[in-house]
Amino acid sequence: MTSNLIILDRDGVINYDSDDYIKNAEEWIPLPGSIEAISELSRAGFKICVATNQSGLGRGLFTEYDLSNMHELMRLVVEEQGGKIDGIFFCPHTPEDKCACRKPGIELLNQIEQQFSQSVENSWFIGDTEKDIDAALAKHCKPILVLTGKGSLTQATIKPEKLINIPVFDDLFSATMFVLSELNSTS
Repeated sequence: MTSNLIILDRDGVINYDSDDYIKNAEEWIPLPGSIEAISELSRAGFKICVATNQSGLGRGLFTEYDLSNMHELMRLVVEEQGGKIDGIFFCPHTPEDKCACRKPGIELLNQIEQQFSQSVENSWFIGDTEKDIDAALAKHCKPILVLTGKGSLTQATIKPEKLINIPVFDDLFSATMFVLSELNSTS
């Protein structure tokens, strides 16, 4: 049985990613079709949660105020399309901090469970990196890999057996159409 939660990575899934980090609202640019996809999922009754590593905070490249402005813009453009983002969960740490919240750690997913008083088990988790897949599998979510952001590199470098039974799509919009078709086939 599928959960009514959808978990999305942010950079490379919802918006363009950058090796120089997305540092402010002006640099936060949605990928084609991503905002419409989130709105479709929201209108279909899913609770939309974003789980994102934001080590640029820990590196001092931007402030929590900057991050808040990016997330406010993301919420606004989704609302303009008739959707809603129900929760945004982020890890501010660098890899060197060895925290539990940085994906592939599962603390962000634990926070989602606590916030919504429900398990993330069987929730779709759409990401573009192996870290997203590992976090999803650790909490018994259903991972989907998108080829935007770092997704093509992930597909090329991940052990092929790890991708068995993990759907792969060109982008968030294509993944959304799959999720909605799966929803319709089980209802």
